[in-house]
Amino acid sequence: MKVFISADMEGVSGIVDAKQTRDDEKEYERARRLMTGEVNAAIEGALAGGATEIVVNDSHGSMRNILIEELNPAAQLISGSPKPLSMMQGIGPDYTAAFFVGYHAAAGTTASILDHTYYGRVVYQIAVNGRVLGETGLNAALAGFYGVPVVLVTGDEVLVKEARATLGDIETAAVKEAYGRLSARCLPPAKAHELIRAAAQRALARPRQPFIIPPPYALTMDFLNTALTDMAELLPGARRTGPRRLEYAADDYLTIFRAFRAMVVLAGTMV
Repeated sequence: MKVFISADMEGVSGIVDAKQTRDDEKEYERARRLMTGEVNAAIEGALAGGATEIVVNDSHGSMRNILIEELNPAAQLISGSPKPLSMMQGIGPDYTAAFFVGYHAAAGTTASILDHTYYGRVVYQIAVNGRVLGETGLNAALAGFYGVPVVLVTGDEVLVKEARATLGDIETAAVKEAYGRLSARCLPPAKAHELIRAAAQRALARPRQPFIIPPPYALTMDFLNTALTDMAELLPGARRTGPRRLEYAADDYLTIFRAFRAMVVLAGTMV
């Protein structure tokens, strides 16, 4: 049984401020250890649930956060950026299941730690076929393109609710309760690890269906300002339908995923 883990940082217990997640800030090294600890808990649970191969994709910021020397040796690590599929680099049809660890809610979500969608200084909102999606939904749909179900999502309580609303009956672990965007009641790491470990093991105990959005696909991208939109519009096939809105159509989800990634990168040149 092969398991893919996409690991972010904002949803990790103890993380409540963007300064903790940036490599030029004094709290970053501590945040890396917290992130690595929750990933290890998911690995331990996956092993207990029968996983025979585990691949972890570091999915936050520079994507060089997880401490490989402290990572459970049963797993392999995908590290560094840029990656063609970003947070989902490495996913493919040979996986049995996917875990999303340390995830956060979509941009514009009330009372959720550091809510954003892929690039907070660029993206206001992303929708596919009229349905607003955060990183959980966007990434789960790519896993679904390959026939892989997302069976575990961890983060704050609001993210957990978003994941269940999007993906249905999956295992989750809420490791903190947000009071706003920058404050939360957090579980101690040992308790967070216990919850994640148990949820990961349960997640592999029964089959679940992949998250699949039926084609054809209409991607809607709303940016924070018109200058960002101007740059994203350079992508061939992008169609401007408003001052800050672009749309893109395709018949397969992989093309849609690559298009939104390209538009985010183009817009990001203005930041």
